Amino acid sequence: GWALAALVLGGLRYWLDLPLWVVTGLFGLWLAKDLAMYPLVRRAYEPSEARTGAAALVGARGVARERVGPAGYVQVRGELWRAETAPGEPPIPPGGRVAVCAARGLTLIVEPDAPGVRAADQGGASEQGRARTPAG
Repeated sequence: GWALAALVLGGLRYWLDLPLWVVTGLFGLWLAKDLAMYPLVRRAYEPSEARTGAAALVGARGVARERVGPAGYVQVRGELWRAETAPGEPPIPPGGRVAVCAARGLTLIVEPDAPGVRAADQGGASEQGRARTPAG
């Protein structure tokens, strides 16, 4: 950006016959503006590690829609995903709660969710006939 600013200001000095001190002052102001703004915009230029797709679901909980053992389908945050059980984990029956422990491509790696842990990340999926009672 600074080289372009210097080129434009040099052209303006030539075509408009601006004094050197005006061109130098304008370039100094441009430089000061860049230095003042850098701390505010630096984060926008840093590479982000945003997780999207299946990787964004690691740690989420859901429900097995069919037997997952070793592969099947689960519903997590209201979406149906292909899933496989984590190595060494038992098969998960239909309706069983799952926790996503990893993602491989578009396949979720799941394990049975710990008993007593509420699957809040199902995306509104109902329990189908099982009423929830308040803990107390």
